[in-house]
Amino acid sequence: MEATSRAPIGRPRGFDTDEALQRAMVVFWEHGYDGVSLTDLTRAMGITKTSMYAAFGNKEDLFRKALERYAEGPASYSTRALQEPTAREVATAYLTGSIHASTRAGCPAGCLGVQGFLAAEHLGQSVADALAAWRNDNRAHLRDRFQRAIDEDDLPAGTDPDTLARYLMTMANGIAVQAATGATRDELQRVADAALHNWPPA
Repeated sequence: MEATSRAPIGRPRGFDTDEALQRAMVVFWEHGYDGVSLTDLTRAMGITKTSMYAAFGNKEDLFRKALERYAEGPASYSTRALQEPTAREVATAYLTGSIHASTRAGCPAGCLGVQGFLAAEHLGQSVADALAAWRNDNRAHLRDRFQRAIDEDDLPAGTDPDTLARYLMTMANGIAVQAATGATRDELQRVADAALHNWPPA
């Protein structure tokens, strides 16, 4: 999205907020919240600190916006997975999506959200709250989808949908950590396949 002629003072004419946010997202994704300074961010975004504050607010505000962009872009596999017709297919799509997002060519390895969680003790409250809300929303959506599967006899009666949601998210988080430490897509796919062997039968 291009800036208009009413851009705040200090924000260069022609400043592309969408591109700048994309670059900030990649920096946070690669280094985590605590691993980057404002100078690192503004240099990567190609703007001044004054421009960053005018367009995005402070570092915490920028991180929240970057997290939203990540959720709507690389991590959107989680939303798409919910549309699969069976619980097993939801789980398969979720883990496969996690693998692909964590090993995308031209992008940092791993997961921006997991990077944030690993630095949680250094985060301000608003950033910690944003990460927690993202995690809890993901779990709630999965839990509700698995509850529907139970109601439709796609999962056995007595299955705990919240435990299944947590199981899937734990596997996806582990996949992201392994990807960040060099695991290949093929290696991670074998891990996901093994995890799905424990999936409850229909």
